[in-house]
Amino acid sequence: MKMPKRRRRERGTLGLLLISMRIQLEGEQLIILLDVDDGSTVTDFLPAERARGVTIQSAAITFYWPPRPENHGGVETKTQKAGTPLLSPSTQEHHMINLIDTPGHADFTFEVVRSLRILDGAVCILDGVAGVEAQTEKVWYQAAKHNIPKIIYINKLDRDGAAFGRTVQEIASRLYTWPAVCQIPWFEGGKGRFCGIGDVISLRAYRWPDGGDGKTIETINLDNLQKLEPTFVAEMRRARIALVELLSSYDDALVEKFLEVHEKHHDVPSETILASLRRCVLNQDLKIVPIFGGASFRNIGVQPLLDAIVQFLPNPSEVPNPEVSVGRSEGTLAQLLSGEFSSKEIQKVRMNKETAKGLKERRPMAVISNLEACALAFKVVHDSRRGVLVYVRVYSGSIQRGASLYNTNLQVTEQAQRLLRMYAQDTVDIPSLSAGQIGVIPGLKHARTGDTLISYIGANPKTGPPPPLNDLQLRPIEVPPAVFFSNIESHSLGEEKAVKHALALLLREDPSLQLSVDEESGQTLLSGMGEFHLEIAADRLTKDLKAKASMGKIEIAYRETLLFPSEPQKGLVDRDIAGKKAKAGCTTTVRPLDEGQADDAALEGFTSASPEGGNRITIAMPTPGESSSTLAGLTKKLSSQLTLDMLQLALKNGALAALARGAHYPFPFHNVDVSISIDPASQIFGSDTSLAALSTVAREATTAALKQAAQRGTAILEPVMNVNVSTDEASLGAVVKDLNSERGGHVLSLDDADVTTSGIREELPAIDLRKVYAPRDPFDGGVTFADQEQAMTNNSSRQRTIKARVPLREMMGYLKHLRSITGGRGSFVMSADRFERVVGSREKVLQKELRGY
Repeated sequence: MKMPKRRRRERGTLGLLLISMRIQLEGEQLIILLDVDDGSTVTDFLPAERARGVTIQSAAITFYWPPRPENHGGVETKTQKAGTPLLSPSTQEHHMINLIDTPGHADFTFEVVRSLRILDGAVCILDGVAGVEAQTEKVWYQAAKHNIPKIIYINKLDRDGAAFGRTVQEIASRLYTWPAVCQIPWFEGGKGRFCGIGDVISLRAYRWPDGGDGKTIETINLDNLQKLEPTFVAEMRRARIALVELLSSYDDALVEKFLEVHEKHHDVPSETILASLRRCVLNQDLKIVPIFGGASFRNIGVQPLLDAIVQFLPNPSEVPNPEVSVGRSEGTLAQLLSGEFSSKEIQKVRMNKETAKGLKERRPMAVISNLEACALAFKVVHDSRRGVLVYVRVYSGSIQRGASLYNTNLQVTEQAQRLLRMYAQDTVDIPSLSAGQIGVIPGLKHARTGDTLISYIGANPKTGPPPPLNDLQLRPIEVPPAVFFSNIESHSLGEEKAVKHALALLLREDPSLQLSVDEESGQTLLSGMGEFHLEIAADRLTKDLKAKASMGKIEIAYRETLLFPSEPQKGLVDRDIAGKKAKAGCTTTVRPLDEGQADDAALEGFTSASPEGGNRITIAMPTPGESSSTLAGLTKKLSSQLTLDMLQLALKNGALAALARGAHYPFPFHNVDVSISIDPASQIFGSDTSLAALSTVAREATTAALKQAAQRGTAILEPVMNVNVSTDEASLGAVVKDLNSERGGHVLSLDDADVTTSGIREELPAIDLRKVYAPRDPFDGGVTFADQEQAMTNNSSRQRTIKARVPLREMMGYLKHLRSITGGRGSFVMSADRFERVVGSREKVLQKELRGY
């Protein structure tokens, strides 16, 4: 995974890491990775990506490092054979690496989120000139949320203004992590061209010939280097001391070895340092990250980086066990496979008598032992040649070609006729996918992003595996809320069906897009993460999926909320639904919630209280421990085909349908608590109480309660964004004034103040910069590290970060304005924080716009 950039040229050259990887992949499935700026890179293969020079979709490449001998890949050096890794003999085993190239634009954050969900490790690529930028921080903390081990590669060290030492300092101060400098840049004569790197771990240098293709590397040991670059050697020795000191603070094994060599930092074996650094990287509590450097555009530093990926990032067996849920119980996949998790859950799952009887005849471990594979579908792509491609990560067992896969989310079975390994847009057929691997299953008609797929020996093709495995689900992928929308109109009535089909494919590919229909106007509304997101969606809809439709003006997705509670509203359905007798009743009450209350825990005395789209739906029914007689009466009156879980789900779906549109505006309700209760004696009618009846009565009763409460008044909520603006010191005042005065925002902090933004940064202890080693940059005039820090404070070109909360309405078209007031040097990234009420004069203006009068 790459930490992304926003500007085209920067994103392009950052992606040139993959150009250098062409050297290692030469002969691997005929892959040739070329230049983003030329529009020829393999991972950016969509027409829109090549036209704009940015990554829109995440792409997967599988390769081996070191290259397998039959592929004749490798790197020629003066001291090592082709294909031999540079760091340690332990990397000579051929390792399969699944590389996921992710987008950098903030509008495509969901592509990063779903990739992080299935990754074991990440490579953060920083711009050596720009340093740590706002979007880098955002993705860094997203990776930290998933406890993903990371290494950092500082790129573009060949460019004017590149500052490796300053970037290391920013890593400590802005990413709240301890940088373990494993390489330092080598500039000829101290201030000449960037020609190679000094390996702090092995105490030797690597030099790449000027203008070379990266295949030839000169390795120079410390003694020979002393004659050529004595100043550089002295810096390498200082870096080795700092690295050993840092690791000694956290690793007792290294301390013991350090004492064995009489506390001589340079005598500690490189193998010991490698092992210690690996332990520290895998322990995310230590906040230590290895730092590497290079210039991908000139093919410098990529081979050692690939060695580091193998050396320091975990293999699938070393990552935390994936979280799973069975019914309402949660645990890990390992607990399920060992039997301890499933034996408890079997007692909790409510089933009809036939299922329960059949389950008693089976031993719990016998049920679990027939589980062949468990995988997560994390991405769906529609390919014009191959059809639908479902990307999966296998967490347990092995998926065989031709296996039946049961989708536990949708309760359907599909056949894996083929299995593919992806090389961006190219594929290779494979016989199986084992645990830890990423692959593609083409032709699945139902699987969506976040669905759990399992293969089970002897599973019924219609009903799937026996309980509780038919309800097994890996932790789903969280979909961020959409904040922009636009209407989609087909060019003619005859094209409506084709447009709807194309939209369905588009939404299956990208769940962060949402589709709705305005009941009053009948317009189809497409919602997304940003203006650029919707622009790309429209481009894909018309050009890739060939839909004859057009998109209207992009608008903001507001919400409506209640100001007062309603009286209890009783609902009763007694009519035919879809040709079948349907009868059910319920009582519903709605009331306003404060922001954040929807995520509160379930209320005492209720069996179901869950947050749904910013609202809370509470299903009030007796709990087994408190009202066993009432619970027994409810269960007795239910149809034998219905369980309590199914009843609650039907009621919740009905309430969600009622909340989908406001009372006065065409926006969904938000921050509303819906309480639904059922009296078994008067509102359950045996076999006539079907799922359709329950869902319909919940919708009608909730709608009535919302209308009754809305008569006393509602309010408009607008999305408020967390905004991180990066600019130079000279433009800082103008940007702050613009955010505070012109855009109605609230500046939270400048640079690394203690105020944090909700949902992006955890409360982490600050790093003492006095204890951070960073080599001197070549053009710092020979000043000390402390002098550099003081100079940066008074430097008008110093990069500053402003953290603010601003209404989304005021951020429309902000990038163009920001660049105008910063001379083109400013950039920003934003993410949704929460919905807040529009008040004062802004509310009156907005109401007039929405009502049209």
